[in-house]
Amino acid sequence: MSDFNETLAPPPAPAGTASQEDKTLALLTHLSGIVLSFIVPLIVWLIHKDKPDKSFLNDQAKEALNFQITVAIGYAICTVLTAIAIGVLLMPILWVVNLIFCILAGVKANEGVAYRYPFALRLIK
Repeated sequence: MSDFNETLAPPPAPAGTASQEDKTLALLTHLSGIVLSFIVPLIVWLIHKDKPDKSFLNDQAKEALNFQITVAIGYAICTVLTAIAIGVLLMPILWVVNLIFCILAGVKANEGVAYRYPFALRLIK
């Protein structure tokens, strides 16, 4: 498999059950992407990445971080495309897609289900 395909393939979900605290933090991590982009997922991932008992939270923070990096790349492309006016149309669409997927991910994470965004560059593994 090429490096490109490995970057796009979602990692397997962590096994086991997560505590309610981890589920709530995962919910907040996903929802924070709506307003704060990749800042909160990055902080949560950096704090919990070396704790084996926080595997669910670590996985969801990486997932949210990868998606928010993908969205940030999309915003950068839209900004460049504003020169030909199509970026002005694409930016609100990207914002709505980000809003919908962050809410879906937050709800699933709060249920204890490891959510995978349908399209996200898997840059953090």
